[in-house]
Amino acid sequence: MGRIVVTEFISLDGVVQSPGGEDFKYPNWSFDFDRGPEGEQFKTDEALGSAALLLGRVTYEGFAAAWPQYEGELADKYNEMPKYVVSGTLKDPEWNNTTVLSGGLAEEVARLKRDVDGEISVAGSIRLVKGLLTLDLVDEIHLMWFPVILGHGLKLWTETPDKSTWTLTESTRYGKDALVTIHRRAR
Repeated sequence: MGRIVVTEFISLDGVVQSPGGEDFKYPNWSFDFDRGPEGEQFKTDEALGSAALLLGRVTYEGFAAAWPQYEGELADKYNEMPKYVVSGTLKDPEWNNTTVLSGGLAEEVARLKRDVDGEISVAGSIRLVKGLLTLDLVDEIHLMWFPVILGHGLKLWTETPDKSTWTLTESTRYGKDALVTIHRRAR
């Protein structure tokens, strides 16, 4: 049985937009901070431990443009692992081992959770994550916090239909600037 694991870089004011690229007033803002080699290793281990990627179209296009040109253990993992992109318009994905999910989000994710054994990592993909949270489909949230207030940008937290309770399972400081918190859905 698969588990949906959301992983985000996040500012103190909850902004998750463009931590490593894209057209934004503060592009690459997460690179202004030291997460140290242990923080880099955490992100690598997180990716290597995933069975599949579930992405929104914008994040998918960024990943698909970048990862095929890299080599090494992490690039090999991303390039070979099963990838699922939620899109009503993408028809012919070019990145290896990609499946387009164009049906209802709840049904598609329920099927993925049945079919994939292990963690289904959702990186970035802000609109998708908000939809998953609204439908109560997220099992775990990994947040790498950075000490900055950006003042504007797309935020992770918006209104949801109801209250949900989470258990803090881990908190670790990496480098001098990053804090990772891992929250598991309390059921």
